[in-house]
Amino acid sequence: MTYYIGVMSGTSLDGLDIALIDQDQGCQLVAKHYVPMPQGLKAELLTLCSPGPDEIARAALAQQQWVRLAASGIAALLGAQSINADQVRAIGSHGQTVRHEPARGFTVQIDDPALMAELTGITVVADFRRRDVAAGGQGAPLVPAFHDALFGAKANCLAVLNIGGFSNVSLLEQGKPVSGFDCGPGNVLLDAWIDLKQGKAFDEGGAWAASGQVQPVLLDTLLSDPFFAGVGPKSTGREVFNLPWLQAHLNSLPRYPDADIQATLLEMTARSITEAVSGAQPDTQELLVCGGGAHNQALMARLASLLPRAKVSSTAAHGIDPDWVEAMAFAWLAHCCLENIPSNRPSVTGAAGLRVLGAIYPA
Repeated sequence: MTYYIGVMSGTSLDGLDIALIDQDQGCQLVAKHYVPMPQGLKAELLTLCSPGPDEIARAALAQQQWVRLAASGIAALLGAQSINADQVRAIGSHGQTVRHEPARGFTVQIDDPALMAELTGITVVADFRRRDVAAGGQGAPLVPAFHDALFGAKANCLAVLNIGGFSNVSLLEQGKPVSGFDCGPGNVLLDAWIDLKQGKAFDEGGAWAASGQVQPVLLDTLLSDPFFAGVGPKSTGREVFNLPWLQAHLNSLPRYPDADIQATLLEMTARSITEAVSGAQPDTQELLVCGGGAHNQALMARLASLLPRAKVSSTAAHGIDPDWVEAMAFAWLAHCCLENIPSNRPSVTGAAGLRVLGAIYPA
C-alpha cells in the first residue's frame, strides 16, 4: 500500500478535512478525520482575507496555529488506523487561501509546510497553486484533473460540481480534454447571511432559504456581476463575493424580508452553476455534486429542476463520499508531484502548459 494524506481547509472555514488514501488502489479513501476550526483562528483567517495592520506577523502566527491543528488531526487519524508516520509517503497540504488574485499574478495560502514536516515526521507537498499562476493560469480550480482520474473512464458527458464556499465544475466528455472553471459563490454568501441574521454557521438543508421567496429584481441585480458573464478559464474568491458586496446591492434596492434574501442567494448559486454548465457542456447527462452543498436539499432540488435533462446526485452515487473529495484530491496532487506528473490542466486554468504542481518539504 502507498499511503498519502490530503489536508483541505476551504473557504467555508468550518474546519480541516484530512483524508488518507491508498494510491495503489486507484486513490481509494482509507480513512478520514475532521478537525473543527477554533473560532479565534477562524476569525483571524477571515480578517486576513482583507488588508489590515501588521499582516505579515499575524499571518505567520495564524499559519503556525493552522499547521498545529492539522498535525494534531493527522496524528489522531493515523493513531486510529494504527498506521505509523513512516508508512505515509507524503502529505498534500492545501493550506487556507486568504488572497486569490491571479489577474495580479498572485495567490496566497496560509500554511507552514516546514513546520508540518517537523511535527508529523512526514514529507509534505504544499504550495500547489502558485506554479500554475506563474505560468499565466488562474491557479484554480485544481481538482478537475483529479475528477478526471476518478470518473473520466466512465464519463460519457459528465459534470462534477464542488460546492464549498465557492462552486467549481469539471466537465468530462469522451474524446475531449477535461475542462472546468469556478462558477461563483457556493455557500459563502448563504453562510454569511444566516450568520448575520440568525447567528448560525449554515442553513441546514436550505430550510431557511426554502421558507422565503425569490425576489426577481434582487436576483437580476446579483447576477449582473461581470464575473457571471465571463467564460472559463476563470476563478474567484472572497475578494469579489463577500458580505459587503451583498450589502452594497441591498442598499440600492427596496428592503426585502431576510428569508427572501436567503432564498434569492440560493437561487443565484443554482442559476450561476446551471447556466455555466449548460453553456459550456449543453449535453450534460449527469451532474455529480460534492462538498458541503451536496447536503443542501433545497439547492440540490433547484439544480435538478434547472437541469431537467441531467441526472443530479452526489458523488456517493459513484461510491465517493461527497465530503471528502477535495481532501482526497490534495493527497493525489502530492502523489503527482513526487512522481513528476503534471497535474494542472491548461484547458481549465489557462496556464501556458502542463506543469508539475507543489513544493516538497522532506521529512
